[in-house]
Amino acid sequence: MQNRVKIGMFGYGVVGQGLHDVLLSSRGFRSDIKKICVKDRTKKRRINPEHFTFDRDEILNDDEINLVVELISDAEEAYHIVKRALISGKNVVSANKRMLAQHLPEMIELQKKHNVSLLYEAACCGCIPIIRNLEEYYDNEMLLSVRGIFNGSTNFILSKMYNENSDYATVLKQAQELGYAEADPALDVEGYDARDKLAIISLHAFGLFLDPEEIFTYGITNISPYDLQYAHEKGLKLKLVPTVRKIDESTIASYVIPQFVQPQHFLFNVENEYNGVVTEAAFSNKQFFYGKGAGGHPTGSAVLSDISANSYEYRYEYKKLFQKIETNYTRDIPIEIYYRYHHKKDLDIIPFTDILESYKSREYNFVVGTISLNDLYKLRPQLSTMNVFLARTPEKGVAAEQ
Repeated sequence: MQNRVKIGMFGYGVVGQGLHDVLLSSRGFRSDIKKICVKDRTKKRRINPEHFTFDRDEILNDDEINLVVELISDAEEAYHIVKRALISGKNVVSANKRMLAQHLPEMIELQKKHNVSLLYEAACCGCIPIIRNLEEYYDNEMLLSVRGIFNGSTNFILSKMYNENSDYATVLKQAQELGYAEADPALDVEGYDARDKLAIISLHAFGLFLDPEEIFTYGITNISPYDLQYAHEKGLKLKLVPTVRKIDESTIASYVIPQFVQPQHFLFNVENEYNGVVTEAAFSNKQFFYGKGAGGHPTGSAVLSDISANSYEYRYEYKKLFQKIETNYTRDIPIEIYYRYHHKKDLDIIPFTDILESYKSREYNFVVGTISLNDLYKLRPQLSTMNVFLARTPEKGVAAEQ
């Protein structure tokens, strides 16, 4: 039976307004937004001012409000709002992937202790229902890997640079103007947004909490025309591909690295602000999920899905977590990378175990070789300050359905 939902919402930015539009056009869904809490008292709003408050207590202390929808960008503030709402016995829907990735263990305990639900489909991959699928479809299926394009902003930038020969700065500005990237785009372009989503997905896929800081993460800020030239010459495309995969029966590895993909790869034709997720399991093999990963209405539709699910008392069961199957995490795996550099000293710090291809010119140099993921992880502080770029090479033996 569907329960009537009285919503207290935090945030009225791109996603908040998108949700409002989606709710207004929804048919047969019993919900009301009673109050919206915002911070900026001077900002002009498109709806009547009486709908807004600047005091979070007006929502959190209101017994009539039974669902808090958190759609703000500040992860620390979101944490305090969500925690207090759960302790107050209110169900919560959140889209804040950074907050969730940092605090999920505590949030799960609060849900159990106070008999409430926290849903967050919109925190991962826009309107693609990947968490619900991992929870329900793959609840007892032996997953082997989850990988894909989790960030619409970086995919928009890479698509425009590759397809239109545009430069990084111009495309980044365009992404910001369209609302796909923030004024400070570091979380997107440095890969941290995709990393946080990967940490959340890993919990639902393999039942293991991953500290985001433990995941090797390398973004696209240092990409150059030389790297795209290499992709064009090889008939490949560049995508930022977060990956979590099984190494053996009880061990998983994860990383966020740009990757060259072949034309037959599922992700090859995922362009602009779209996301794509590839799951691989022992019995169902590979499946591909595709949808918009940025924008107010696509993300708002994912929030609405959680609001609707909440009205039917749906909650995550975290089945893989509570199965108590021992799962370990490792970075002790080899990984084959393309590494573009300018000075010999930049090559000398990379402990390649073997080099498969090399190229030198006056403008730039590159090598393709194998390195331990753990060694790359140790080099993170240096890599972020160097004029170099690295990307995973195409997966070996990739088949048409890959």
